[in-house]
Amino acid sequence: MHIAFLTPEYPHSKVNHSGGLGTSIKNLVVALVVKRVKVTVFVYGQPKAEVFEENGIVFHLISDKKYPFAKWFFYRKYIQNYVNSIIKKENINLIEAPDWTGVTAFMNFTVPLVIRFHGSDTYFCHIEKRKQKFKNRLFETLAVRKAKGFIAPTKYAGEVSAELFGLHKEQIKTIHYGLDLTQFHNEHPERFEKGLVLYIGTIIRKKGVFELPDIFHKVRKQFPKAQLVLIGGDSGDIATGKKSTWELVKQQFSEQDLEQVSYLGKIPYSEVQDYIKKANVCVFPTYAETLGMVTIESMAMKKAVVNSNIGWAQELMEDGKSGFLVYPSQHDVFSQQIVTLLNDDVLCESIGNEACRFVTNRFDIQYIVDQNIQFYKELL
Repeated sequence: MHIAFLTPEYPHSKVNHSGGLGTSIKNLVVALVVKRVKVTVFVYGQPKAEVFEENGIVFHLISDKKYPFAKWFFYRKYIQNYVNSIIKKENINLIEAPDWTGVTAFMNFTVPLVIRFHGSDTYFCHIEKRKQKFKNRLFETLAVRKAKGFIAPTKYAGEVSAELFGLHKEQIKTIHYGLDLTQFHNEHPERFEKGLVLYIGTIIRKKGVFELPDIFHKVRKQFPKAQLVLIGGDSGDIATGKKSTWELVKQQFSEQDLEQVSYLGKIPYSEVQDYIKKANVCVFPTYAETLGMVTIESMAMKKAVVNSNIGWAQELMEDGKSGFLVYPSQHDVFSQQIVTLLNDDVLCESIGNEACRFVTNRFDIQYIVDQNIQFYKELL
C-alpha cells in the first residue's frame, strides 16, 4: 500500500507549525513506515515549496498562494491538482485528510479519501456552545460528503461528529491516537518536585485555562507551597477579542498566588518531558477536545492526572484508578483531587503506574497502526 496524508501541520523543522494534530499524524506515519507501508505527506500552507525524503517518508511542502479573490476555492483546486499529479506519478492508493475547516471541500481526488475527525470547527463550536461561521460549516460538510471512510480518535468524538454531519455513527471507525511508548520513559517516577502542578497545552479558553486561577487558589489554601507551571503557546481570546489569553488569565490570579505561578510559553518537547518528570500532578481542565495527546503522554510517563470528565476523557482513564475525572468548573472538587494527590505520594505512585498500564494497553502505536492498516485495506 501507498498512503498519503494531507495536513496543515507536521512536527518537522522545515514546517512552520505543528500541534497535537501533527503529532498524531507523525506517530502513525512513522509506525506505517516500520510496517513497510509507503507514505507520502503533503503539508499545505507553507512559506515555500519543497520536496524531500527523510526516514522513508516523502514530504511535499505545498507553498501558500495569493489570489485576488476566492482563495478559499482556488487554493483548494491548486492543492487538488498538485496532489493528484503525485498520486498518479507515485501510484498512491488512498489519501487521508483532517476535518478542520474542510480543506478537502471542492477537491476531487483520483483515489479514496478518508476523513479523520481530529476535531472540526463544527465539533468545537458545538461543544463550546458558540456560533459558527457559515462558511466553515459549509466547507466541512462538503468535505465530509466527499469522503469514502471516516475515523475518529474516540467513540465520543465520532458519535458527536456523526450527529453534526448527518452520518450514521456506524460509518465512523474509532481508532485511538497511538503513542510510540519507547519515547515516553520515566525510570524514576518516585523523583519529582513536591507540590509542582503542571498544565501543558495552548493557552486558550476552550482548554479551561480560566478555571486554573481559582483552582490553584483553593489548592494553595490547603497546600501553601504548591507551584503552578504552564507550558504552551499563547493565543487570542475568541470571547473578548484580546490578543493574549495569558494576559487575561494572569489577571485572575491573586498577587500571592501569582508569585508561585510560572508561564514558560512554548518550549522544545525534550524540555516538556523534563517538566512532566518533575511534576507532582498534571492537570487538564479542558472543555473541548477529541482525545488529548498530552494527557496520555503524561500518563505514559507514570504521572497522576486530574482531567476533564467530558465525553472523550472518559475513554482515557478509569476515574479514581488511573487518574481523576472532574468537570472543569467544579473548582472545589478539582482542587481537592489535586490536594489529595499532593498529600499522598503512595497514591500518586499507584495512580501513575495504573495510568501507564492503561495507556500501554490501549494507545500503543504498535497495536494502533495495525487497526489503521486493516481499515485502509477494507476501503481498498
